[in-house]
Amino acid sequence: MNMLSKSIAVVFISILAFSHDMLAQRMKTEDYISRYKEDAIKDMIKTGVPACITLAQGILESESGNSKLAIEANNHFGIKCHKEWQGKQFHQDDDAENECFRKYNNTLESFDDHSDFLRSRPRYAFLFELQPTDYKGWAHGLKKAGYATNPNYAHKLIDLIERFNLEDINNEAIARMNGKPIPEQPALARNVNLPKGSPSAKEVEKTTVINITPPSYYSEINNVKYIVSKKGDTWLSLAKQNEMMLWQMLKYNDASKDDVLKEGTIVYIKPKRNSAKQDYHIVKKGETMRDISQLYAIKLNKLYKKNQLEPGTILEPGMRIKLNN
Repeated sequence: MNMLSKSIAVVFISILAFSHDMLAQRMKTEDYISRYKEDAIKDMIKTGVPACITLAQGILESESGNSKLAIEANNHFGIKCHKEWQGKQFHQDDDAENECFRKYNNTLESFDDHSDFLRSRPRYAFLFELQPTDYKGWAHGLKKAGYATNPNYAHKLIDLIERFNLEDINNEAIARMNGKPIPEQPALARNVNLPKGSPSAKEVEKTTVINITPPSYYSEINNVKYIVSKKGDTWLSLAKQNEMMLWQMLKYNDASKDDVLKEGTIVYIKPKRNSAKQDYHIVKKGETMRDISQLYAIKLNKLYKKNQLEPGTILEPGMRIKLNN
């Protein structure tokens, strides 16, 4: 073998070795979940976006953390700079040459910004009326809202969530928020192969899964469940009692965390409706639009829109407020 052939052979072997090292360093999906699970839980408690959805989207869009954008910019969702972005930038070719992408100091910042992106776009608003455990609703909702062009996007997310049991991480976030111990998952849910002689899957399910019966004090207005607050109740305490997140309780009641919850207040535990069966309401002295919203279980923003009023408008006694279309 002459010197040129030897040199070529050495270069070829070096390339093979480098490629092998690169493949060996690629993060596995299981490692991605283990590494960023805590960030997803923190983000869910803070923003309400299900941890399993955040992780599934991150896995899909960052190639389990192996994309150049994820490695060099901590950007796991491919969010571009847009006009409002004031943070660090990372440039790479995408739909066009040298496009600007957001660069974060760590992965949690990427998760939080992704959730803020969803919360700040009106087309995703309906997602936050879903239960945080309804991952199928979230997956199909993201596709419906135009998050991705791939027709199989929702099914890809659902497959990842179910294949890697990511819904367990949602349950952990909810348990943490409610100050409860993390529930032990049944063997069936963890895809454990039961040895011979063990109880059947159905028997395991019967002995480990507890069906919680809703409290008997629930009532309904406009087909929306509500409870009446008692002395000492707070928004947080009622959220915990009803296995809800604080942000859900506040959103369903058009309230803020600083609002004092008085005894005898109607508190909805499900999203209010867009309209009521009644045609209109005659305003009484001192009533506000929120009072009317709570009285008929109509979303406050829909009530303003039906009546072509600006938020915060002071009502005069005798005014007629439309309740349906």
